[in-house]
Amino acid sequence: MKELKNFLNAVLRGLSGISFLAMVVLTCWQVFTRYILKNPSTWSEELVSYLFAWASLMGAVIVTGERGHMNIPILVERLSLRGRKAVNCFCGLIALLFSAVILVYGGIQISNLAMGQMTSSLGVPVGIFYLVLPICGFLNMIYTGMDMINMIKGREGEKE
Repeated sequence: MKELKNFLNAVLRGLSGISFLAMVVLTCWQVFTRYILKNPSTWSEELVSYLFAWASLMGAVIVTGERGHMNIPILVERLSLRGRKAVNCFCGLIALLFSAVILVYGGIQISNLAMGQMTSSLGVPVGIFYLVLPICGFLNMIYTGMDMINMIKGREGEKE
């Protein structure tokens, strides 16, 4: 399980870095074409906005994998070990349900609906860009499942 988590972390960090680098290059290209060539590149602006959405959602998955999401532990810390496990498992189940229903199922539905609509500048189906929702939802489910298994096995606070 640790190897899978390390592999996913490396892939997500790599993709996020590539996405960020592409956004910087495309934004510089946009500025160059707008102010130097006086002929703005519309496709680069559109692609940067889609890349930003992809990078944001991949970043959210990375945070989920690192268990770095925001929480207020003051109440949970006062519980017994069994109580902490129960609350953390309940929160994990909520995260699993959200990822499964909203991101995976809803993401697949919206992607399918948007496949017939083309982007204005790129000429690519909009649904392609919405595929990030089910992909990230599935990855969230993997990370949350691994965390829940660790909690149940008694390795609650371990960061792999």
